[in-house]
Amino acid sequence: MSEIRTVKKLIRAFRSVRPPWFRYLLASLLTGVVLMALFIGSVYAGLWGRLPGKSELRDIRHDRASEVYAADSSLIGKYYLADRQPIAVDDIPDCVLEALVAIEDERFYRHSGIDYPSLLRVFFKTLLMGDSGAGGGSTLSQQLAKNLYPRSGGGGPGLVVDKLKEMFTARRLERIYSKKEILGLYLNTVSFGDNSFGIESASQKFFGVPAEELRTEEAATLIGMLKATHSYNPRLFPERSLERRNLVLDAMARNEYLERERADSLQALPLELDYNPYSANEGMAPYFRETVRREVANWLKDRPGADSALNLYTSGLRIYTTLNPGMQRLAESSMREHMQSLQADFEEAYGNRAPWKNNRKFIDRYIRQSPPYRKLASSGLGHEDILDSLGQKRPMVLADWGGETETEASTLDSLMHYARFLNTGSLAIDSRSGAVLSWIGGINFKYFKYDHISQSRRQVGSTFKPIVYTAALESGIDPCQHFSAREVRYENLEDWTPSNSGDKDEAYLNYSMQAALQNSVNTVAVKVLEQTGIPQVVAQARAMGIDAPLPEKPSLALGTGSIGIPELAGAYASFVNQSRPVTPYLIERITDREGNVLYRHEPEKDLQPAYSERTRQLMLEMLQAVVDGGTASRIRSTYGLRGDIAGKTGTTQNNKDAWFAAITPRMVHVSWVGLESHEIGFPNTRIGQGANAALPLFAQWYGELARDPDLREWTTQRFGDPSSEVAGLLDCEPVKRDGFFKRLFTNPDKAKTRKFKDNNGN
Repeated sequence: MSEIRTVKKLIRAFRSVRPPWFRYLLASLLTGVVLMALFIGSVYAGLWGRLPGKSELRDIRHDRASEVYAADSSLIGKYYLADRQPIAVDDIPDCVLEALVAIEDERFYRHSGIDYPSLLRVFFKTLLMGDSGAGGGSTLSQQLAKNLYPRSGGGGPGLVVDKLKEMFTARRLERIYSKKEILGLYLNTVSFGDNSFGIESASQKFFGVPAEELRTEEAATLIGMLKATHSYNPRLFPERSLERRNLVLDAMARNEYLERERADSLQALPLELDYNPYSANEGMAPYFRETVRREVANWLKDRPGADSALNLYTSGLRIYTTLNPGMQRLAESSMREHMQSLQADFEEAYGNRAPWKNNRKFIDRYIRQSPPYRKLASSGLGHEDILDSLGQKRPMVLADWGGETETEASTLDSLMHYARFLNTGSLAIDSRSGAVLSWIGGINFKYFKYDHISQSRRQVGSTFKPIVYTAALESGIDPCQHFSAREVRYENLEDWTPSNSGDKDEAYLNYSMQAALQNSVNTVAVKVLEQTGIPQVVAQARAMGIDAPLPEKPSLALGTGSIGIPELAGAYASFVNQSRPVTPYLIERITDREGNVLYRHEPEKDLQPAYSERTRQLMLEMLQAVVDGGTASRIRSTYGLRGDIAGKTGTTQNNKDAWFAAITPRMVHVSWVGLESHEIGFPNTRIGQGANAALPLFAQWYGELARDPDLREWTTQRFGDPSSEVAGLLDCEPVKRDGFFKRLFTNPDKAKTRKFKDNNGN
């Protein structure tokens, strides 16, 4: 009853207020206050969308980029939806924290998540006086809340709701975390532009260092971006970014985080970036990183007991690879130097005969096989309509070895522009383990996505001959047995007549196996295959780790089988790995964001030798002879390399593919050069032979390794001397010439005709 009497008294007092207009004003104000209180209460109660609870705020987990590391633990790439690498607040230097507080929230340490003086300033200056430069009044805690729980995007009442939710969330954050922890959370969530989130990713991207190594002026540059990440991006607008950086330094001095003299000296420094985009198209080893991405994606999908919560782009996996970054840099620079020069020679030799210029049949076939043409054809368009669509010119960027050019061009122009480019694949592995040391999948990942290491199999030419000769030695053929180099027309093989690139006088010569391999004599390779047996050669290839389909035909001796670069490299490794092939691999281990090992590469165990130690030593000596005085002698004469090196060149029919496989005591390096289209070959053997097109990729790279003090150790090892037995087996006359009467009755212009019959009777 007393409460009712009290209410009645208040009503009578309110009615006695004079004048009446003041009573109405007071009523309106009270009603507004009540409605506002109800509105704020409804937001707090979650009627406008739930507010995060304390347990949720205590367990904040950000989506995190997965990181790819080289063998020396340097960061070489990332896979992400948003480029974020959260770090502990203790790993963030004081200069970053101080710059942030100085420019974004000067009273940060004096409020509890809501800065009421700032709110009053915004109310009076922005709303009443129309001053758009008065700021937004949000504290760092409120900005953190906005970063964690993005706004709905609505205006008017929706914006007010979002603001209130951020204020409530900010107060809860302040009760859970210390001030320093809130700064750490903020710096791990905020966007710095260029799709980088968090101070660590921004530091790595713009300055090439971890956040803990940031200098004060660099920290000020990054913090200055937060006002407008695009407008103050130092990559895009360096002058504007410099002005903003200096404003941050001035704020740090004003708030006594820097001495004035120190701030003045830092403001005088130029803006210097070390930009590392960590994008798929740019940076070190893009083909390698893409292959790693595919392997990890498949591993996540197929691994036993797979955790569906793990995601390559958001779970923050750490992928530690085998790549040697020093070797990779030298491989990339050597590739660019050689391929640019080779491309110029290639186009000059073709001249106006180039098929991409005047061969209408080739151009028509090439266009019909292209993805743009096939896509339009699948939609039902006819040939003429497709050509009309592909012929429409538009602004386009075309790239060549001179860089990128903006021009008006059509899709047809683009197709023929890129049809002329030579491409390449080169791989270096540790011959004892198979660990990949360097990986060049093509000349430019941005414009040529096809990886000629992981995706391609091409005819390998004479680089297959060592496998033939290995099988021959294992079958008991004496390495000093001599084989005639005379051409033979095999009548049971549709008169197939393998030939050599030498002069007619070669018909009178008889080569030992070492000399035949040294000079890559085709006719002898076929005869060695014939005496050994095709099944034995195929079985030897399988034992050496080659799984690719192989043609069980005599042409196998000349490398008509299409084999991938990794398989060939693994097979060649057996010549310095106790006769055991290796399987090239890229990933050493994978951990989660806490460092728990999820995957570790397990070395191959109990792998049996593919052939005897005697054969291994014989083949290694024979392959060294290829370098010391055979088809790969440019290594010594042109490039002046003096280390222990063995190897084999290869050139396929019509100069379509150029190869070189190199062996050193610790490494195997395989390189291929050719065109994307199998229809185009090199214009002549002088340019297209393996010794000219592919060998320099190894030779230039190896020479740089030998000059690099950090990598020189890879070039100073020795093969070791062969046994006395092996040395004796090779102690014979390399080439014998037919006697006078045999030469008299031999026509060098006419091939001998007989049937091909291997030792299995086939």
